[in-house]
Amino acid sequence: MQLSTLLVPTLKETPAQAELASHRLMLRAGLIRQVTSGLYTYLPLGLKALRRIEQVVREEMDGIGAQEVLMPMVQPAELWQSSGRWEQYGKELLRFKDRHDREMALGPTHEEVVTDLVASQVRSYKQLPLVLYQIQTKFRDEIRPRFGVMRAREFVMKDAYSFHATSEDVAATYRAMYDAYGRIFTRLGLRFRAVEADTGSIGGSASHEFQVLAEAGEDLLAVCDACDYAANVEQAVGRPRVVAPLAGEGVQKVPTPGKSSIEDVAAMLGVDPAQTVKALVLQGDDGKVRLVFVRGDHQLNEIKLGKATGVDDWIMVDGERVAELTGQPAGFIGPQGLKGGIEVWVDEAAAALPRFAAGAGEVDHHVRGLSWRDEGIAPHHVADLRQVAQNDGCPRCRGELNLVRGIEVGHVFHLGNKYSAAMGATFLDGSGEAQVMEMGCYGIGVSRLIAAVIEQHHDEDGIVWPVGVAPYRLHVVVLDGEDPEVAAAWASLEGQLQHAGIEPLVDDRDLRPGIKFKEADLLGMPYRWVLGKRGIGKGIVEVAHRDAKLKEEVKLEEAVTHLAALLAPQNEEP
Repeated sequence: MQLSTLLVPTLKETPAQAELASHRLMLRAGLIRQVTSGLYTYLPLGLKALRRIEQVVREEMDGIGAQEVLMPMVQPAELWQSSGRWEQYGKELLRFKDRHDREMALGPTHEEVVTDLVASQVRSYKQLPLVLYQIQTKFRDEIRPRFGVMRAREFVMKDAYSFHATSEDVAATYRAMYDAYGRIFTRLGLRFRAVEADTGSIGGSASHEFQVLAEAGEDLLAVCDACDYAANVEQAVGRPRVVAPLAGEGVQKVPTPGKSSIEDVAAMLGVDPAQTVKALVLQGDDGKVRLVFVRGDHQLNEIKLGKATGVDDWIMVDGERVAELTGQPAGFIGPQGLKGGIEVWVDEAAAALPRFAAGAGEVDHHVRGLSWRDEGIAPHHVADLRQVAQNDGCPRCRGELNLVRGIEVGHVFHLGNKYSAAMGATFLDGSGEAQVMEMGCYGIGVSRLIAAVIEQHHDEDGIVWPVGVAPYRLHVVVLDGEDPEVAAAWASLEGQLQHAGIEPLVDDRDLRPGIKFKEADLLGMPYRWVLGKRGIGKGIVEVAHRDAKLKEEVKLEEAVTHLAALLAPQNEEP
Protein backbone atom coordinates (compact mmCIF):
# COMPACT_ATOMS: atom_id res chain seq x y z
CA MET A 1 0.00 0.00 0.00
CA GLN A 2 1.34 3.42 -0.99
CA LEU A 3 1.21 6.25 1.53
CA SER A 4 0.57 8.74 -1.26
CA THR A 5 -2.93 7.29 -1.71
CA LEU A 6 -3.67 5.98 1.80
CA LEU A 7 -5.87 8.00 4.16
CA VAL A 8 -3.46 8.56 7.07
CA PRO A 9 -4.12 12.07 8.47
CA THR A 10 -1.20 12.33 10.88
CA LEU A 11 -0.97 15.18 13.38
CA LYS A 12 2.15 17.02 14.52
CA GLU A 13 0.58 18.38 17.70
CA THR A 14 -0.90 16.38 20.56
CA PRO A 15 -4.72 16.75 20.67
CA ALA A 16 -5.79 18.60 23.82
CA GLN A 17 -8.59 16.16 24.69
CA ALA A 18 -6.33 13.10 24.70
CA GLU A 19 -5.16 12.12 28.20
CA LEU A 20 -3.59 8.69 27.66
CA ALA A 21 -0.65 7.84 25.44
CA SER A 22 -2.79 5.41 23.43
CA HIS A 23 -5.45 8.03 22.76
CA ARG A 24 -2.86 10.64 21.76
CA LEU A 25 -1.00 8.31 19.44
CA MET A 26 -4.09 6.79 17.82
CA LEU A 27 -5.17 10.31 16.88
CA ARG A 28 -1.70 11.54 15.88
CA ALA A 29 -0.97 8.42 13.78
CA GLY A 30 -4.30 8.71 11.96
CA LEU A 31 -5.78 5.45 13.25
CA ILE A 32 -9.10 6.92 14.43
CA ARG A 33 -11.21 10.08 14.35
CA GLN A 34 -13.94 10.99 16.82
CA VAL A 35 -17.50 11.29 15.55
CA THR A 36 -18.90 12.39 18.91
CA SER A 37 -18.23 11.57 22.54
CA GLY A 38 -17.39 7.87 22.84
CA LEU A 39 -17.91 7.11 19.13
CA TYR A 40 -15.01 6.67 16.69
CA THR A 41 -14.39 5.99 13.02
CA TYR A 42 -11.54 3.57 12.36
CA LEU A 43 -9.38 4.80 9.49
CA PRO A 44 -7.43 2.35 7.27
CA LEU A 45 -4.42 1.79 9.56
CA GLY A 46 -6.60 1.51 12.68
CA LEU A 47 -8.99 -0.90 10.98
CA LYS A 48 -6.11 -3.04 9.75
CA ALA A 49 -4.76 -3.34 13.31
CA LEU A 50 -8.27 -4.23 14.49
CA ARG A 51 -8.51 -6.96 11.86
CA ARG A 52 -5.12 -8.35 12.93
CA ILE A 53 -6.40 -8.77 16.47
CA GLU A 54 -9.66 -10.30 15.25
CA GLN A 55 -7.71 -12.86 13.21
CA VAL A 56 -5.64 -13.95 16.21
CA VAL A 57 -8.81 -14.25 18.29
CA ARG A 58 -10.58 -16.28 15.59
CA GLU A 59 -7.67 -18.68 15.20
CA GLU A 60 -7.57 -19.41 18.93
CA MET A 61 -11.35 -19.69 19.28
CA ASP A 62 -11.60 -22.04 16.31
CA GLY A 63 -8.66 -23.98 17.72
CA ILE A 64 -10.64 -25.00 20.83
CA GLY A 65 -13.74 -25.94 18.86
CA ALA A 66 -15.81 -22.78 19.26
CA GLN A 67 -18.19 -21.99 16.39
CA GLU A 68 -18.58 -18.46 15.05
CA VAL A 69 -22.03 -16.90 14.72
CA LEU A 70 -23.29 -13.34 14.33
CA MET A 71 -26.16 -12.11 16.48
CA PRO A 72 -28.09 -8.83 16.09
CA MET A 73 -26.95 -5.69 17.88
CA VAL A 74 -30.60 -4.64 18.40
CA GLN A 75 -32.37 -6.83 20.95
CA PRO A 76 -36.05 -6.99 21.99
CA ALA A 77 -36.91 -6.05 25.56
CA GLU A 78 -38.79 -9.27 26.20
CA LEU A 79 -35.57 -11.30 26.11
CA TRP A 80 -34.03 -9.10 28.80
CA GLN A 81 -37.27 -9.19 30.77
CA SER A 82 -37.27 -12.98 30.69
CA SER A 83 -33.81 -13.07 32.31
CA GLY A 84 -34.72 -10.37 34.84
CA ARG A 85 -32.07 -7.92 33.66
CA TRP A 86 -34.26 -5.33 31.92
CA GLU A 87 -34.77 -3.45 35.19
CA GLN A 88 -31.45 -4.47 36.76
CA TYR A 89 -28.85 -3.59 34.15
CA GLY A 90 -28.82 0.18 34.61
CA LYS A 91 -28.62 3.18 32.32
CA GLU A 92 -25.72 1.74 30.32
CA LEU A 93 -28.38 -0.30 28.49
CA LEU A 94 -29.68 2.05 25.80
CA ARG A 95 -33.40 1.45 25.53
CA PHE A 96 -35.68 2.73 22.76
CA LYS A 97 -38.92 1.95 20.94
CA ASP A 98 -39.22 0.97 17.29
CA ARG A 99 -41.93 2.22 14.91
CA HIS A 100 -44.31 -0.44 16.21
CA ASP A 101 -43.89 0.93 19.72
CA ARG A 102 -42.02 -2.20 20.86
CA GLU A 103 -39.31 -1.74 23.47
CA MET A 104 -35.82 -2.55 22.20
CA ALA A 105 -32.20 -2.13 23.33
CA LEU A 106 -28.76 -1.83 21.78
CA GLY A 107 -26.88 -4.88 22.99
CA PRO A 108 -24.04 -4.36 25.46
CA THR A 109 -23.74 -8.15 25.72
CA HIS A 110 -25.63 -11.17 24.34
CA GLU A 111 -26.40 -13.67 27.11
CA GLU A 112 -30.14 -13.38 26.51
CA VAL A 113 -30.00 -13.66 22.72
CA VAL A 114 -27.69 -16.67 22.67
CA THR A 115 -29.58 -18.48 25.44
CA ASP A 116 -32.85 -17.99 23.55
CA LEU A 117 -31.17 -19.35 20.40
CA VAL A 118 -29.82 -22.47 22.08
CA ALA A 119 -33.06 -23.08 23.99
CA SER A 120 -34.90 -23.27 20.66
CA GLN A 121 -32.34 -25.41 18.82
CA VAL A 122 -30.76 -27.86 21.28
CA ARG A 123 -32.83 -30.78 22.55
CA SER A 124 -30.49 -33.61 23.55
CA TYR A 125 -27.43 -34.10 25.72
CA LYS A 126 -25.81 -35.47 22.55
CA GLN A 127 -25.68 -31.89 21.18
CA LEU A 128 -23.68 -30.69 24.19
CA PRO A 129 -21.24 -29.19 24.94
CA LEU A 130 -21.77 -26.32 22.50
CA VAL A 131 -19.54 -23.23 22.32
CA LEU A 132 -20.63 -20.26 20.18
CA TYR A 133 -18.77 -16.97 19.69
CA GLN A 134 -19.03 -13.78 17.72
CA ILE A 135 -16.92 -10.70 17.01
CA GLN A 136 -19.38 -7.86 16.91
CA THR A 137 -20.09 -4.23 17.75
CA LYS A 138 -21.52 -3.54 21.20
CA PHE A 139 -22.98 -0.38 22.73
CA ARG A 140 -22.92 0.71 26.37
CA ASP A 141 -24.20 4.17 27.17
CA GLU A 142 -21.27 5.16 29.39
CA ILE A 143 -22.00 8.18 31.57
CA ARG A 144 -18.52 9.58 30.86
CA PRO A 145 -16.75 7.95 27.92
CA ARG A 146 -13.05 8.77 27.99
CA PHE A 147 -9.55 7.72 27.03
CA GLY A 148 -10.39 7.17 23.36
CA VAL A 149 -11.27 3.57 22.48
CA MET A 150 -10.24 2.47 25.98
CA ARG A 151 -13.68 3.42 27.30
CA ALA A 152 -15.90 4.17 24.32
CA ARG A 153 -19.66 3.81 24.10
CA GLU A 154 -19.48 1.75 20.91
CA PHE A 155 -16.79 -0.93 20.73
CA VAL A 156 -15.88 -4.25 19.16
CA MET A 157 -16.00 -7.31 21.38
CA LYS A 158 -15.48 -11.04 21.08
CA ASP A 159 -18.10 -12.72 23.22
CA ALA A 160 -18.39 -16.49 23.54
CA TYR A 161 -20.99 -18.62 25.33
CA SER A 162 -20.82 -22.29 26.26
CA PHE A 163 -23.66 -24.70 27.07
CA HIS A 164 -23.18 -27.94 28.99
CA ALA A 165 -24.88 -30.91 30.55
CA THR A 166 -22.86 -30.70 33.77
CA SER A 167 -20.86 -28.17 35.77
CA GLU A 168 -17.81 -30.43 35.28
CA ASP A 169 -18.12 -29.85 31.53
CA VAL A 170 -18.27 -26.09 32.13
CA ALA A 171 -15.05 -26.29 34.13
CA ALA A 172 -13.27 -28.02 31.24
CA THR A 173 -14.35 -25.36 28.73
CA TYR A 174 -13.58 -22.59 31.21
CA ARG A 175 -10.01 -23.92 31.44
CA ALA A 176 -9.72 -24.24 27.66
CA MET A 177 -10.89 -20.61 27.26
CA TYR A 178 -8.55 -19.46 30.02
CA ASP A 179 -5.60 -21.07 28.24
CA ALA A 180 -6.69 -19.74 24.83
CA TYR A 181 -6.86 -16.21 26.23
CA GLY A 182 -3.31 -16.60 27.48
CA ARG A 183 -2.17 -17.58 23.99
CA ILE A 184 -4.06 -14.67 22.39
CA PHE A 185 -2.52 -12.01 24.61
CA THR A 186 0.93 -13.57 24.30
CA ARG A 187 0.67 -13.53 20.50
CA LEU A 188 -0.29 -9.86 20.67
CA GLY A 189 2.92 -9.09 22.56
CA LEU A 190 1.26 -8.13 25.85
CA ARG A 191 2.42 -8.40 29.47
CA PHE A 192 -0.68 -9.49 31.37
CA ARG A 193 -1.99 -11.30 34.44
CA ALA A 194 -5.13 -13.35 34.92
CA VAL A 195 -6.73 -12.20 38.17
CA GLU A 196 -9.64 -13.39 40.30
CA ALA A 197 -12.56 -11.02 39.84
CA ASP A 198 -16.08 -10.13 40.89
CA THR A 199 -18.84 -11.42 38.59
CA GLY A 200 -20.66 -8.04 38.55
CA SER A 201 -23.80 -7.58 36.46
CA ILE A 202 -23.10 -10.71 34.37
CA GLY A 203 -23.53 -12.94 37.41
CA GLY A 204 -22.25 -16.45 38.00
CA SER A 205 -20.16 -18.32 40.53
CA ALA A 206 -16.57 -17.68 39.38
CA SER A 207 -14.67 -15.35 37.09
CA HIS A 208 -11.20 -14.24 36.05
CA GLU A 209 -10.18 -10.97 34.43
CA PHE A 210 -7.24 -10.74 32.05
CA GLN A 211 -5.43 -7.53 32.85
CA VAL A 212 -2.76 -5.84 30.75
CA LEU A 213 -0.27 -4.30 33.19
CA ALA A 214 -0.06 -0.55 32.55
CA GLU A 215 0.05 2.60 34.67
CA ALA A 216 -2.83 3.98 32.60
CA GLY A 217 -5.11 1.16 33.74
CA GLU A 218 -8.35 1.98 35.55
CA ASP A 219 -8.31 -1.22 37.61
CA LEU A 220 -6.24 -1.73 40.75
CA LEU A 221 -4.82 -5.23 41.14
CA ALA A 222 -3.21 -7.11 44.01
CA VAL A 223 -0.37 -9.29 42.69
CA CYS A 224 1.81 -11.58 44.80
CA ASP A 225 5.56 -11.15 44.44
CA ALA A 226 6.25 -14.82 45.11
CA CYS A 227 3.45 -16.92 43.56
CA ASP A 228 0.80 -16.68 40.83
CA TYR A 229 -1.92 -15.22 43.08
CA ALA A 230 -3.49 -12.12 41.55
CA ALA A 231 -6.91 -10.54 42.04
CA ASN A 232 -8.78 -7.36 41.38
CA VAL A 233 -8.87 -5.36 44.63
CA GLU A 234 -12.66 -5.70 44.53
CA GLN A 235 -12.10 -9.42 45.11
CA ALA A 236 -8.61 -9.68 46.63
CA VAL A 237 -7.90 -10.98 50.11
CA GLY A 238 -4.67 -10.60 52.05
CA ARG A 239 -3.09 -10.93 55.45
CA PRO A 240 -3.01 -7.45 57.03
CA ARG A 241 0.01 -5.93 58.71
CA VAL A 242 0.38 -7.30 62.22
CA VAL A 243 0.20 -4.64 64.95
CA ALA A 244 1.31 -4.79 68.57
CA PRO A 245 -1.35 -5.00 71.28
CA LEU A 246 -2.50 -1.64 72.56
CA ALA A 247 -0.46 -0.71 75.63
CA GLY A 248 -2.11 0.17 78.93
CA GLU A 249 -5.10 -1.16 80.78
CA GLY A 250 -8.71 -0.07 81.07
CA VAL A 251 -10.81 2.27 79.01
CA GLN A 252 -9.80 5.94 78.83
CA LYS A 253 -11.81 8.75 77.32
CA VAL A 254 -9.47 11.37 75.86
CA PRO A 255 -10.33 14.89 74.59
CA THR A 256 -9.37 15.27 70.91
CA PRO A 257 -10.48 18.81 70.00
CA GLY A 258 -10.06 19.76 66.36
CA LYS A 259 -8.71 16.32 65.41
CA SER A 260 -10.63 14.76 62.57
CA SER A 261 -8.22 12.58 60.57
CA ILE A 262 -7.18 9.11 61.75
CA GLU A 263 -3.52 10.19 61.69
CA ASP A 264 -4.15 13.23 63.91
CA VAL A 265 -6.33 11.31 66.35
CA ALA A 266 -3.84 8.43 66.57
CA ALA A 267 -0.99 10.84 67.24
CA MET A 268 -2.89 12.56 70.05
CA LEU A 269 -3.84 9.20 71.60
CA GLY A 270 -0.30 7.87 71.21
CA VAL A 271 -1.36 4.84 69.17
CA ASP A 272 -0.67 3.36 65.74
CA PRO A 273 -3.50 4.13 63.23
CA ALA A 274 -3.76 0.35 62.87
CA GLN A 275 -4.78 0.20 66.55
CA THR A 276 -7.84 2.35 65.89
CA VAL A 277 -11.18 1.61 64.25
CA LYS A 278 -13.21 4.05 62.20
CA ALA A 279 -16.93 4.09 61.49
CA LEU A 280 -18.77 4.47 58.19
CA VAL A 281 -22.52 4.80 57.85
CA LEU A 282 -23.91 3.59 54.52
CA GLN A 283 -27.34 3.14 52.99
CA GLY A 284 -27.88 0.29 50.55
CA ASP A 285 -30.19 0.17 47.56
CA ASP A 286 -32.52 -1.90 49.75
CA GLY A 287 -33.15 1.30 51.76
CA LYS A 288 -31.52 -0.10 54.89
CA VAL A 289 -28.70 1.74 56.74
CA ARG A 290 -25.70 -0.15 58.11
CA LEU A 291 -22.84 0.93 60.36
CA VAL A 292 -19.45 -0.50 59.37
CA PHE A 293 -16.22 -0.50 61.38
CA VAL A 294 -12.82 -1.02 59.73
CA ARG A 295 -9.30 -0.64 61.07
CA GLY A 296 -8.01 2.93 60.96
CA ASP A 297 -5.32 2.15 58.38
CA HIS A 298 -7.72 0.27 56.10
CA GLN A 299 -10.36 1.20 53.53
CA LEU A 300 -13.83 -0.30 53.16
CA ASN A 301 -14.43 -2.43 50.07
CA GLU A 302 -18.07 -1.84 49.08
CA ILE A 303 -18.09 -4.86 46.76
CA LYS A 304 -17.24 -7.13 49.68
CA LEU A 305 -19.82 -5.40 51.86
CA GLY A 306 -22.36 -6.03 49.11
CA LYS A 307 -21.53 -9.73 48.99
CA ALA A 308 -21.79 -10.01 52.78
CA THR A 309 -25.17 -8.25 52.94
CA GLY A 310 -26.66 -9.13 49.55
CA VAL A 311 -26.88 -5.44 48.61
CA ASP A 312 -25.25 -4.06 45.45
CA ASP A 313 -25.13 -0.25 45.61
CA TRP A 314 -24.23 2.05 48.50
CA ILE A 315 -24.32 5.73 49.33
CA MET A 316 -22.52 7.32 52.26
CA VAL A 317 -24.72 8.84 54.99
CA ASP A 318 -23.34 11.88 56.77
CA GLY A 319 -24.31 14.99 58.72
CA GLU A 320 -27.25 15.19 61.05
CA ARG A 321 -28.79 11.96 59.75
CA VAL A 322 -25.83 10.01 61.15
CA ALA A 323 -26.62 11.25 64.66
CA GLU A 324 -30.29 10.38 64.19
CA LEU A 325 -29.48 6.83 63.15
CA THR A 326 -26.64 6.03 65.56
CA GLY A 327 -27.29 8.32 68.50
CA GLN A 328 -23.70 9.60 68.11
CA PRO A 329 -22.20 12.59 66.27
CA ALA A 330 -20.56 12.06 62.88
CA GLY A 331 -16.77 11.79 63.16
CA PHE A 332 -16.86 10.49 66.74
CA ILE A 333 -18.82 7.24 66.41
CA GLY A 334 -17.71 4.24 68.46
CA PRO A 335 -19.16 0.75 68.94
CA GLN A 336 -20.28 1.46 72.51
CA GLY A 337 -23.63 3.03 73.42
CA LEU A 338 -25.09 2.95 69.91
CA LYS A 339 -28.75 3.64 69.30
CA GLY A 340 -30.68 0.38 68.97
CA GLY A 341 -31.93 -0.87 65.63
CA ILE A 342 -28.93 -0.12 63.41
CA GLU A 343 -27.19 -3.13 61.85
CA VAL A 344 -23.45 -3.22 62.68
CA TRP A 345 -20.72 -4.87 60.59
CA VAL A 346 -17.06 -5.20 61.57
CA ASP A 347 -14.20 -6.10 59.26
CA GLU A 348 -12.21 -9.18 60.28
CA ALA A 349 -8.97 -7.23 60.76
CA ALA A 350 -10.70 -4.74 63.06
CA ALA A 351 -12.47 -7.54 64.93
CA ALA A 352 -9.09 -9.22 65.54
CA LEU A 353 -7.80 -6.26 67.59
CA PRO A 354 -7.79 -7.26 71.28
CA ARG A 355 -7.93 -3.60 72.33
CA PHE A 356 -8.39 -0.52 70.17
CA ALA A 357 -9.19 3.18 70.08
CA ALA A 358 -12.40 4.58 68.58
CA GLY A 359 -14.80 7.48 68.76
CA ALA A 360 -16.30 8.14 72.18
CA GLY A 361 -19.78 8.95 70.85
CA GLU A 362 -19.19 12.51 72.00
CA VAL A 363 -17.95 15.54 70.05
CA ASP A 364 -14.16 16.11 70.31
CA HIS A 365 -13.60 12.91 72.29
CA HIS A 366 -12.18 9.45 71.54
CA VAL A 367 -11.71 6.35 73.67
CA ARG A 368 -8.69 4.05 73.90
CA GLY A 369 -8.62 0.56 75.36
CA LEU A 370 -11.97 -0.70 74.05
CA SER A 371 -12.62 -4.40 73.44
CA TRP A 372 -15.33 -5.99 71.29
CA ARG A 373 -16.27 -8.04 74.38
CA ASP A 374 -16.85 -5.00 76.60
CA GLU A 375 -20.26 -4.39 78.08
CA GLY A 376 -22.31 -1.99 76.00
CA ILE A 377 -20.66 -2.89 72.68
CA ALA A 378 -23.37 -3.39 70.08
CA PRO A 379 -23.93 -6.90 68.63
CA HIS A 380 -22.25 -7.11 65.25
CA HIS A 381 -21.55 -9.23 62.16
CA VAL A 382 -17.93 -9.99 61.21
CA ALA A 383 -16.72 -10.46 57.62
CA ASP A 384 -13.84 -9.62 55.27
CA LEU A 385 -14.92 -6.09 54.32
CA ARG A 386 -11.66 -4.24 53.70
CA GLN A 387 -9.70 -3.48 50.57
CA VAL A 388 -6.27 -5.12 50.52
CA ALA A 389 -3.31 -2.81 51.02
CA GLN A 390 0.22 -2.60 49.63
CA ASN A 391 2.51 -5.20 51.27
CA ASP A 392 -0.34 -7.24 52.74
CA GLY A 393 0.61 -10.89 53.06
CA CYS A 394 -0.40 -13.20 50.21
CA PRO A 395 -3.32 -15.50 51.17
CA ARG A 396 -1.63 -18.45 49.41
CA CYS A 397 2.04 -18.17 50.30
CA ARG A 398 4.51 -16.22 52.42
CA GLY A 399 4.93 -13.55 49.75
CA GLU A 400 3.64 -9.97 49.78
CA LEU A 401 0.99 -8.30 47.65
CA ASN A 402 1.89 -5.42 45.37
CA LEU A 403 -0.82 -3.07 44.10
CA VAL A 404 -0.46 -2.41 40.37
CA ARG A 405 -2.63 -0.88 37.65
CA GLY A 406 -4.20 -2.92 34.89
CA ILE A 407 -6.37 -2.58 31.79
CA GLU A 408 -9.08 -5.24 31.64
CA VAL A 409 -9.04 -6.79 28.16
CA GLY A 410 -10.73 -10.13 28.80
CA HIS A 411 -13.11 -11.76 31.27
CA VAL A 412 -14.27 -15.35 31.70
CA PHE A 413 -17.32 -16.35 33.79
CA HIS A 414 -18.75 -19.61 35.08
CA LEU A 415 -22.42 -18.63 34.86
CA GLY A 416 -24.07 -21.78 36.17
CA ASN A 417 -27.77 -21.78 35.23
CA LYS A 418 -28.66 -18.13 35.92
CA TYR A 419 -29.84 -17.53 32.34
CA SER A 420 -30.69 -21.05 31.24
CA ALA A 421 -33.09 -21.61 34.16
CA ALA A 422 -34.79 -18.25 33.70
CA MET A 423 -35.14 -18.68 29.93
CA GLY A 424 -35.97 -22.38 29.71
CA ALA A 425 -32.76 -23.65 28.12
CA THR A 426 -33.15 -27.37 28.85
CA PHE A 427 -32.08 -30.66 27.30
CA LEU A 428 -33.09 -34.31 27.61
CA ASP A 429 -30.52 -36.43 29.43
CA GLY A 430 -29.78 -40.12 28.75
CA SER A 431 -32.88 -41.13 30.68
CA GLY A 432 -35.13 -38.78 28.75
CA GLU A 433 -35.47 -36.37 31.70
CA ALA A 434 -35.39 -32.62 31.14
CA GLN A 435 -32.39 -30.88 32.72
CA VAL A 436 -31.33 -27.23 32.82
CA MET A 437 -28.14 -26.43 30.90
CA GLU A 438 -25.04 -25.12 32.64
CA MET A 439 -23.38 -22.09 31.02
CA GLY A 440 -20.16 -20.15 30.76
CA CYS A 441 -19.42 -16.85 29.01
CA TYR A 442 -16.13 -15.37 27.85
CA GLY A 443 -15.40 -11.86 26.55
CA ILE A 444 -12.48 -10.03 24.96
CA GLY A 445 -12.47 -6.28 24.29
CA VAL A 446 -11.08 -6.39 20.76
CA SER A 447 -11.03 -2.64 20.09
CA ARG A 448 -9.77 -1.93 23.62
CA LEU A 449 -6.83 -4.23 22.88
CA ILE A 450 -5.46 -1.75 20.34
CA ALA A 451 -5.21 0.90 23.05
CA ALA A 452 -3.79 -1.60 25.56
CA VAL A 453 -1.08 -2.65 23.09
CA ILE A 454 -0.09 0.96 22.48
CA GLU A 455 -0.01 1.74 26.22
CA GLN A 456 2.63 -0.98 26.61
CA HIS A 457 4.37 -0.41 23.28
CA HIS A 458 5.26 3.20 22.60
CA ASP A 459 8.10 5.64 23.12
CA GLU A 460 8.67 9.38 22.79
CA ASP A 461 8.61 9.12 18.98
CA GLY A 462 5.39 7.17 18.51
CA ILE A 463 3.85 3.70 18.44
CA VAL A 464 6.07 0.60 18.58
CA TRP A 465 3.81 -2.10 17.15
CA PRO A 466 4.43 -5.76 18.07
CA VAL A 467 4.54 -7.90 14.93
CA GLY A 468 1.28 -9.68 15.80
CA VAL A 469 -0.77 -6.45 15.78
CA ALA A 470 1.03 -4.15 13.34
CA PRO A 471 -1.12 -2.94 10.42
CA TYR A 472 1.93 -3.62 8.22
CA ARG A 473 5.04 -5.53 9.25
CA LEU A 474 7.28 -3.53 6.92
CA HIS A 475 7.46 0.20 6.23
CA VAL A 476 9.48 1.01 3.11
CA VAL A 477 10.89 4.54 2.82
CA VAL A 478 11.81 5.21 -0.79
CA LEU A 479 14.27 8.04 -1.36
CA ASP A 480 15.17 9.28 -4.84
CA GLY A 481 12.23 7.32 -6.22
CA GLU A 482 12.63 8.77 -9.69
CA ASP A 483 16.19 7.46 -10.02
CA PRO A 484 16.16 4.52 -12.49
CA GLU A 485 18.40 2.33 -10.32
CA VAL A 486 16.31 2.92 -7.23
CA ALA A 487 13.09 2.30 -9.17
CA ALA A 488 14.46 -0.93 -10.64
CA ALA A 489 15.70 -2.17 -7.26
CA TRP A 490 12.37 -1.45 -5.62
CA ALA A 491 10.43 -3.15 -8.42
CA SER A 492 12.50 -6.30 -7.90
CA LEU A 493 12.09 -6.25 -4.11
CA GLU A 494 8.37 -5.54 -4.38
CA GLY A 495 7.91 -8.64 -6.50
CA GLN A 496 9.87 -10.75 -4.04
CA LEU A 497 7.79 -9.44 -1.13
CA GLN A 498 4.59 -10.24 -2.98
CA HIS A 499 5.83 -13.77 -3.66
CA ALA A 500 6.66 -14.15 0.06
CA GLY A 501 3.17 -12.97 1.05
CA ILE A 502 4.40 -9.81 2.79
CA GLU A 503 2.43 -6.60 2.15
CA PRO A 504 4.52 -3.47 2.84
CA LEU A 505 3.50 0.10 3.58
CA VAL A 506 5.44 2.18 1.05
CA ASP A 507 6.26 5.85 1.56
CA ASP A 508 6.49 6.95 -2.07
CA ARG A 509 5.74 10.62 -1.37
CA ASP A 510 7.93 13.45 -2.59
CA LEU A 511 8.93 14.71 0.85
CA ARG A 512 12.18 15.41 2.68
CA PRO A 513 13.80 12.29 4.21
CA GLY A 514 13.54 13.74 7.74
CA ILE A 515 9.76 14.09 7.46
CA LYS A 516 9.45 10.52 6.18
CA PHE A 517 11.56 9.09 8.97
CA LYS A 518 9.68 11.03 11.65
CA GLU A 519 6.33 9.76 10.36
CA ALA A 520 7.68 6.23 10.13
CA ASP A 521 8.58 6.39 13.83
CA LEU A 522 5.12 7.79 14.65
CA LEU A 523 3.33 5.02 12.72
CA GLY A 524 5.58 2.46 14.36
CA MET A 525 5.72 -0.53 11.98
CA PRO A 526 8.10 -3.21 13.33
CA TYR A 527 10.66 -3.03 10.49
CA ARG A 528 11.68 -0.28 8.10
CA TRP A 529 13.63 -0.42 4.85
CA VAL A 530 15.34 2.64 3.44
CA LEU A 531 15.95 2.56 -0.32
CA GLY A 532 17.96 5.40 -1.83
CA LYS A 533 20.70 6.08 -4.36
CA ARG A 534 23.49 5.82 -1.79
CA GLY A 535 22.42 2.39 -0.54
CA ILE A 536 21.53 1.03 -3.97
CA GLY A 537 24.96 2.12 -5.20
CA LYS A 538 26.50 -0.07 -2.48
CA GLY A 539 24.04 -2.90 -3.15
CA ILE A 540 22.41 -2.69 0.27
CA VAL A 541 19.15 -1.77 1.98
CA GLU A 542 19.15 -0.18 5.43
CA VAL A 543 16.95 -2.15 7.86
CA ALA A 544 15.69 -0.45 11.04
CA HIS A 545 14.13 -2.34 13.98
CA ARG A 546 11.51 -0.06 15.55
CA ASP A 547 11.46 -1.74 18.95
CA ALA A 548 15.23 -1.67 19.56
CA LYS A 549 16.05 1.35 17.39
CA LEU A 550 18.64 -0.94 15.79
CA LYS A 551 19.86 -0.33 12.24
CA GLU A 552 21.71 -2.75 10.02
CA GLU A 553 22.75 -2.99 6.37
CA VAL A 554 21.58 -6.02 4.38
CA LYS A 555 22.49 -6.99 0.83
CA LEU A 556 19.72 -6.29 -1.68
CA GLU A 557 19.56 -9.90 -2.79
CA GLU A 558 19.18 -11.07 0.83
CA ALA A 559 16.70 -8.41 2.02
CA VAL A 560 13.48 -10.40 1.66
CA THR A 561 15.00 -13.59 3.09
CA HIS A 562 16.33 -11.55 6.01
CA LEU A 563 12.90 -10.01 6.67
CA ALA A 564 11.16 -13.39 6.43
CA ALA A 565 13.56 -14.74 9.05
CA LEU A 566 12.74 -11.81 11.36
CA LEU A 567 9.02 -12.48 10.98
CA ALA A 568 9.15 -16.29 11.13
CA PRO A 569 9.55 -16.65 14.94
CA GLN A 570 6.43 -14.55 15.46
CA ASN A 571 4.44 -16.95 13.26
CA GLU A 572 1.95 -14.16 12.71
CA GLU A 573 2.10 -13.44 8.99
CA PRO A 574 -1.36 -14.22 7.56
